[in-house]
Amino acid sequence: MPNPLRSISHPAVDFLVTFLRGRVQRARSGELDRGASAVEWVIISAVVVAIVGVVAAIINMALSDGANKVKDCIDGADEKGTC
Repeated sequence: MPNPLRSISHPAVDFLVTFLRGRVQRARSGELDRGASAVEWVIISAVVVAIVGVVAAIINMALSDGANKVKDCIDGADEKGTC
């Protein structure tokens, strides 16, 4: 029995059917693990960026505190005294 949908075929429909068959075949073959690996890398990268941000904030606070102490020492020093 001939396929009734074949007589009203359109290039866009043919492309869609072929594309979907390829996607189903990929899903069955297990090739979709690459997407999971990409997600894992994104998560790992986000964690590393967060850690670097926290470390940078801590270093910035330490340097700012040290700079303020030096500034206060300079402002309060007289000709004969030291901090």
